[in-house]
Amino acid sequence: MTTEIATVLGILLMSIVLFASEKIRVDIVSMMVLLSLIFVGILSPEEAFSGFANPAVITVWAIYIISFGLTVTGVADFIGQRILRVAGHTEGRLVAVIMTTVGVMSAFMNNIGATAVLLPAVISIGRRVKIPASKLLIPLAFGSLLGGVTTLIGTPPNLLVSNALGAAGLEPFSLFDYTPMGLIVMVGGITYFVLIGRHLLPRRADPGTEDLASGYELRDYLTELRVLEESPLVGKTIAESRLGELYDINVVGIVRGDERLLAGVVPQVTIREGDKLLVRGVFSRILDLQDELGVSIAPHAKLSDLSLSADDAILTEVVVGQKATFVGRTLKQLDFRRTHELTVLGIWRGEGQVTGSLADVPLMLGDVLLVHGPKDRIEALRRDQSFLVLQPISIERRRRAKAPLALIIFVGMILMVAFGWMHISVAAVAGSILMVLTHVMDMDEAYDAIEWKSVFLIAGMLPMGIAMEKTGTAQYLADLIVGAVGDLGPAAIMIGLFVLTTIITEFMSNAAAAVLVAPIAISSAMAIGASPYAFVMGVGIAASNSFLFPIGHQASVLVYAPGGYKFFDYTKVGLPLTLLIWVLLVLFLPLFWPL
Repeated sequence: MTTEIATVLGILLMSIVLFASEKIRVDIVSMMVLLSLIFVGILSPEEAFSGFANPAVITVWAIYIISFGLTVTGVADFIGQRILRVAGHTEGRLVAVIMTTVGVMSAFMNNIGATAVLLPAVISIGRRVKIPASKLLIPLAFGSLLGGVTTLIGTPPNLLVSNALGAAGLEPFSLFDYTPMGLIVMVGGITYFVLIGRHLLPRRADPGTEDLASGYELRDYLTELRVLEESPLVGKTIAESRLGELYDINVVGIVRGDERLLAGVVPQVTIREGDKLLVRGVFSRILDLQDELGVSIAPHAKLSDLSLSADDAILTEVVVGQKATFVGRTLKQLDFRRTHELTVLGIWRGEGQVTGSLADVPLMLGDVLLVHGPKDRIEALRRDQSFLVLQPISIERRRRAKAPLALIIFVGMILMVAFGWMHISVAAVAGSILMVLTHVMDMDEAYDAIEWKSVFLIAGMLPMGIAMEKTGTAQYLADLIVGAVGDLGPAAIMIGLFVLTTIITEFMSNAAAAVLVAPIAISSAMAIGASPYAFVMGVGIAASNSFLFPIGHQASVLVYAPGGYKFFDYTKVGLPLTLLIWVLLVLFLPLFWPL
């Protein structure tokens, strides 16, 4: 082993450790890898920064824009709702239709976007037919991953391994080269879930039941305070009372005689003697108010008596989405109540409700917030890409008049690529620019639609592939694999590559895993005189098989809290699926791409 190979392997190992530990953001890690390869003299600045101009990276950000166009015009909603109408009331049929729907959508838009579009509809349908979300949301997330492998643009690993072929002087994959094998994997995965997988899923109550408030056990925290004559609160507005800042108490509303005023609707209402404040907070802090602020507590107030879901305000759930930039910060730090004019009444994380002082709880990706406030403010939150509103609301602001334009642009892009008239990167950029020129969205929205973390991650890790080729590291690792299992034939080498890719992709980005293993797959195939296409396509598909842990893919993270899942629920249902996909790849890939 040469010094250069040892250096590249050291940087690679350190990057995997950092990816797995999640101590540093993945896009920062990728930039550290890029800079490290420059500092140690392995790559020139031109080689290191070439990832940002790579057609695969350009295609990825353009597809994010086009996906947003399909979402904001309601095209994705329409497709999802129409197909889900045929689901019926049986669990098996519902699982099959959900996975087929999200799989078809994921073939042409990013997996997270497809999952996010259907998530509210799936939860709503599950409640209607009395099937818990825990039985439906893992199939939703996994279906998006299975559908993503059916086309070249369905998931970044497909593009990246195709790019690796081009870098090696070979013909890259075309748009539908993945389709035959991808459909076998997708149909096999759906069949597994219908017959076996759904029985391995837990039947667990989700945080959002028909009675949202009781699902969050608010009775222990929500009560009524009567303002006494001597109270220093008299004459102050709710904002001036500083109940939230000083006592961590959320004022939900005010009852004044026969009149009920909601704090979210009338934030500057002045408190009067005899008013009943409807408040939510840590009960020990509520008790402190009796002596300090001259109020008396109605100890047996029930949530059903408070009419939180009134005509002028609603109680709803929102999920902290993948585009949230405030993960790790608290509601107090965000000044959430003043900024959004909404009150957070509960937080559901992982397996249960977060208790204690909600204002001081750092928010995490996938957290479900129980939110109360005016309908127009909920609608504003729905347009904020940092959140995903789970409960349907009556106000609809989709740009449906632009839906035909968005659909024409999308179909035109697909046809241009399918007939070989344009390279996928050119067609995708052209489609995204047309989305802006036709006012489907403005340029600021186009920038916001891009998942920049993914773009920087991919652009930063692509130079690692160049370094592995340039220093002979890919060939070295390929020789190790061939030496270990080469005597058993090409199928054994393929299995070794699948196992390696699947393990890596559970602890780091699937895009990064594809970039790292694709050169090894090409070198391994060349070493035994085999065609690399089956090996490389298998790596691309295996890189998308992030089924073992919820951290394997953001689509899985997105459904974690809404489904009320535990960490190893994913492993229980995902391990057999992973083994099934390995078997399908070994059996069918050589038929489409002879070794």
